[in-house]
Amino acid sequence: MASPMSAGRFLDILRDEGVTVVEVGNWRTHNRNHKGPWGPVHGVMIHHTVTQGTANTVRIVRDGYAGLPGPLCHGMIAKNGTVHLVGYGRANHAGSGDDDVLRAVIAEKALPLDNEANTDGNRHFYGFECENLGNGTDPWPAAQLEAIERVSAAICRQHGWGAPSVIGHLEWQPGKVDPRGFTMKSMRARIHDRLK
Repeated sequence: MASPMSAGRFLDILRDEGVTVVEVGNWRTHNRNHKGPWGPVHGVMIHHTVTQGTANTVRIVRDGYAGLPGPLCHGMIAKNGTVHLVGYGRANHAGSGDDDVLRAVIAEKALPLDNEANTDGNRHFYGFECENLGNGTDPWPAAQLEAIERVSAAICRQHGWGAPSVIGHLEWQPGKVDPRGFTMKSMRARIHDRLK
């Protein structure tokens, strides 16, 4: 069980891990905390955006859209590997997912099949949206994959977690497919190596 780090510490650990960061507006206080608690935090969740264009994508994940107000993540990872910080605190990214998956993340065990949506994920996960169409053919540039690896490792290092604490949205919520185009197993292997 971990309390979320401060926004300032979050920024510091990302930079210390070699991440190129852009601070977007009032990201430190832009959140959905009035809708419920944020924390304890147990892991990191990776998504794809189904969008094109970095500026457009930053706007969407910061502001949200009809029916789903922003922020939609804590950071948006662009194709070039730059991480745009858009919010900090509770964010509309994880939605409801499987309590068995959450228990496995906490225990850092193999993930069960996500077949329920009975647990508030927005409370328990740091979230990163990644600029990608999510069609399985839109490329994932090396710089972007490295940034996913670095932000995940930075957060895991801060909280004393291992790579099993990093999951994809598709491993949390039934019916989700993101991120599509690389496997979370391969990403966790990269994060594991970075944490060594």
